[in-house]
Amino acid sequence: MIGAGILFWMANAAGSDSGVMPKDVDFTAGQTLYVENCASCHGASLEGQENWQSPGEEGRLPAPPHDETGHTWHHADQVLFEYTKLGGRALMAAQGMEFDSSMPGFGDQLSDQEIWNILGYIKSTWPDRIQEMQAVRTEGETRKREN
Repeated sequence: MIGAGILFWMANAAGSDSGVMPKDVDFTAGQTLYVENCASCHGASLEGQENWQSPGEEGRLPAPPHDETGHTWHHADQVLFEYTKLGGRALMAAQGMEFDSSMPGFGDQLSDQEIWNILGYIKSTWPDRIQEMQAVRTEGETRKREN
């Protein structure tokens, strides 16, 4: 079920060039793509890996949950998109930060639309309250970029 928050947000989104999810997201395709590309690390139910907040033996954080218990919703749409497309290490390096992330980039395997579909599916599973808070974060980040 898609919450009212995401529907409101999608109706007002201008598209991916603006830093927000495009209007033509396919949630069903996103769910299929999530299962094929993300569930092996982030869990079939978006639950993430055990002890995801503590670095493992190799010093990297395990894959976090993408449900409302994780921190995915704390990030604006464009950050989620870029993190998925480029991967954690590459995105942080592009911002001048060193971060040893296990998150690979999917830009070579998935189209931009497919990445947005996955993110749309993930967001559609969140409670309305979480969707609304994440939409506010996205709006704030979009305004910062425009100024």
